Order: sequence, then structure tokens, then C-alpha cells
Amino acid sequence: MASQSMQLALEVRSIRSAGDNLKTVLESRTSIDVACGVVMAQTRCSYTEAFSKLAGVSRQRNLKVRTVAENILKALAGGTPAARFEPPALA
Repeated sequence: MASQSMQLALEVRSIRSAGDNLKTVLESRTSIDVACGVVMAQTRCSYTEAFSKLAGVSRQRNLKVRTVAENILKALAGGTPAARFEPPALA
């Protein structure tokens, strides 16, 4: 019985950790996508080109792409937009 409880507790911990990681990834992705939109508007380029520009700056400055994106968004008048996670619509 104790063995099963311990196994379940470890599984719950693993699942919570995975959920936290996914939330972090989604938040990072929001910043990157919005920053790509800013770059696209400023340089009239495609999303792929905008992301390549962010990745290039990331490599040049030895920063994560997310950090480069967040720095771009901090320079906006409205600041960094908050990530919004909405549940999928039920049919």
C-alpha cells in the first residue's frame, strides 16, 4: 500500500512539473509571437523572416530568443502583454 502511494505521489509530482513546463513554454511562445509581429510590422517581412531576425540577435548576443523578444516588448508603449490561456470552446 505504501509503495503504491509513493508511486502515485511521484506521478503527480511529475505531471505537475510537466504542466508547469508547458505553461512556461506557452508564455515564452506568446512573447516570441508578439515580438515577431512587431518585427513584421516594422520591417514588412514574413513571420519566418521575423523569427530568423530574433534568432540571429539571440545568437549574436548569446541570449535566449525569449529574452530578445521580451526586450523588444519592454520597449513598446504598452509594455509586455500578458499571456492568456483560455480553455478550448466546447461544441
